[in-house]
Amino acid sequence: MTAKEQIIELFRTNVKGKSPNVEGKNERHDGRKGHWLEQQFGVTANADNEADLFGYELKNETTSKTTFGDWSANIYVFTSSKYSSLFEGDKKYEKQNSFVKIFGKPNEEKGGRYSWSGTPCPKIDSYNDFGQILLIEPNKDIVAFYSYSQDKREDKENIIPKELQIENLEIARWYGEHSPTSKRADKCLKAKLEDKFNDKGWFTCKTDESGEYDRICFGEPVNFDDWLNLVKEGIVFFDSGMYEGNKRPYSQWRANNKFWDSLITETYE
Repeated sequence: MTAKEQIIELFRTNVKGKSPNVEGKNERHDGRKGHWLEQQFGVTANADNEADLFGYELKNETTSKTTFGDWSANIYVFTSSKYSSLFEGDKKYEKQNSFVKIFGKPNEEKGGRYSWSGTPCPKIDSYNDFGQILLIEPNKDIVAFYSYSQDKREDKENIIPKELQIENLEIARWYGEHSPTSKRADKCLKAKLEDKFNDKGWFTCKTDESGEYDRICFGEPVNFDDWLNLVKEGIVFFDSGMYEGNKRPYSQWRANNKFWDSLITETYE
């Protein structure tokens, strides 16, 4: 059997006709259905950033958008030697909390907890009301910049430290095609993307109207240059979930499910 045939066989044996059993799982955890699906294919959670199964990456479809990966920036302004002292705290996560209070916004529904998500999160080629923009540099790095003149917040003078009240302040950088070292923290987007998606390709499982899985779909491999063009077009977007009190940066790179559906080349029941 080929790798694809083995995956189809696993789907028909363990998944088809079933709904995800999330009983006993944390209801607030969005990934619980995905974890159930991974278990049916024998996929275990790992941090090696390689394709999930026989060279194929498994993507669980969420309500409206699906993630390529949770890929944090290699450098943040609060970790840079030049500016880190301007952020409160000694530890990295403490400085991250300080960062979201400066460049994010409070969520009243969460007791005023600050986050760098939603409207403050920078988008490609266009400044948001928080003075932030995402740009792709000639070396293919993706960089989030902040410009004080573009910040529309009325009280920005009291929020932004004097030293940061400047133009084109680099607040986050993702290495694109090259890593300066072999350290895991320096791994570039090309390696992260292609390790997962540029082997055999990817697959997803879809449900019918009753919520039971009824088909498995496959898509072709994705290389970094094609993916970067999708970022340029705004089809793939940065969806930050960084928030005060959590050490993880939550840096999702996503596309809407309609786009993922357009990549499907084969479907099996």
